[in-house]
Amino acid sequence: MINSVRNTVLSVLNKNNYGYISPSDFNLFAKQAQLDIFEDYFYQYNYQINKENARASGTGYADIKKGYEEVINIFSKTNFLLHNVNNEFFTPSPSTTNDNYYLLNKVLAYTRLLASGVNTNAVVNGLEDNSSDFIAAGVGVGDIVGNVTTQQVAKVVSVVNPTTLQLNADIFTVFPQNYVIYDDGVVNEAEKVTQSKITMLNNSLLTAPSTMFPAYTQQEPNLSLFPASINTIGAVECQYIRYPNDPKWTYVTLLGGEPSFDQTQSDFQDFELSISDEPTLVLKILQYAGMSIREVGAVQFAQGLETKEDTDEK
Repeated sequence: MINSVRNTVLSVLNKNNYGYISPSDFNLFAKQAQLDIFEDYFYQYNYQINKENARASGTGYADIKKGYEEVINIFSKTNFLLHNVNNEFFTPSPSTTNDNYYLLNKVLAYTRLLASGVNTNAVVNGLEDNSSDFIAAGVGVGDIVGNVTTQQVAKVVSVVNPTTLQLNADIFTVFPQNYVIYDDGVVNEAEKVTQSKITMLNNSLLTAPSTMFPAYTQQEPNLSLFPASINTIGAVECQYIRYPNDPKWTYVTLLGGEPSFDQTQSDFQDFELSISDEPTLVLKILQYAGMSIREVGAVQFAQGLETKEDTDEK
């Protein structure tokens, strides 16, 4: 989609002799336009909920709210949070989960520890501990295995024998390494509380967070889970909405100096928005481009079409 958007933008600019934008400028404008549309999803979603509550929204193909739910869910991710030395968990970031988060939607705490120990052998896609009995411990398919040493997480695919598990990822490549295994069936959603409120809760016998009713506080870039016994890798899983990846139109330079689209390059990144947002992307990039080349006409043209589009949608 990104090449189609760029060709349309350049066609409008060249047809009216407004000027030319370089690939690097286009990529900057594309990033800002995508972020603008992405954040607008949530405002439009809220607007559609209000219309639904006012009985002014349709159903079936006219259910606009459902469409926004689907496009927002494209950016939904679920990851186990890495645990740090201060008994806190890192929020999603490029260094921990390979992406930035827009909002934390749900924090889950796994509170039933089935087994822990040190592996005694390096098994491909597996865990072996000759001093444990995984069957007697109740370990089963789907349970969560955390490598405490490397902060990696996998799930049990099968229980090979009392001392060996097959995993869905190769997280024990050397030994000895510490591990923990949590029951994936014993999970509770942690409630977010403020820093001022958590002290009062912890000091109360009736409202103190427990493994059945856990809580967390947030102080970037960390989450603190309560009770404090929730403090190892594999114990906390987070469902969140991530930001879209920055779009990048990649190219090769021809002999005449004209860039030619090349999506085979390693840093190529298409827009992550719905194809229905292509007209809006064109209009927003045109506004940025018009400001860049100091052409008020291009800005006014794009703003007029965008305003008309917003009015028609409402």
